[in-house]
Amino acid sequence: MTDRIRRRMLIGAGIVGAAALVGRSKANAAELDADGLKLSPEGWDADAPPELDFLFEARVKLHLPALETAPMSDGNRVIFLVKGGTFEGPHLRGRVVPDAGADWIRIRPDGTGVLDVRFCLETHDNALIYAHWQGRTWSAPEDAQYAFDVEKPDDPAGAWRYYFRSAPFFETGDPRYAWLNNIVAVSKSRTGDGGPIHRVFAVK
Repeated sequence: MTDRIRRRMLIGAGIVGAAALVGRSKANAAELDADGLKLSPEGWDADAPPELDFLFEARVKLHLPALETAPMSDGNRVIFLVKGGTFEGPHLRGRVVPDAGADWIRIRPDGTGVLDVRFCLETHDNALIYAHWQGRTWSAPEDAQYAFDVEKPDDPAGAWRYYFRSAPFFETGDPRYAWLNNIVAVSKSRTGDGGPIHRVFAVK
């Protein structure tokens, strides 16, 4: 079995596992509504894996070309400055604040990208939310150019060719969205249409 096939099998197993988690009902006693995540003893199972609840999809636009440092012993730093964008979901929507962040990604010698993302979201009702996260992205060598090509048309069906996952955290002083300060989130992302496209889920 080749390394590439092993990688595909691992990614496939992860996607199937995530789908199984989302599909299980009442595994965790937490429900996300308009007022945030609520805890309840109903349906609680301490041994069940956590479920995911869709928060929003963010379509981020980047300034291009990216900035790039000279190679270092631990890799090469590539900086994508945020130009703007939008986000929308069942619990919050709005815009990505223009020129208010970047992705400081470090490409390790093994080709894996170590993500360090920070930018600001502004909701439709004028709440400001600081978003920051760490993550990883990688692909087979022959798919690396495709994965990093943010200018290609959005291609959800082709995003299996690379791994692009992260763990976002949020900070805000707005009481309407203060529940975001107290959740753990994960994202499943892809590239295209001028930047990254992040689908963000709350861990229940």
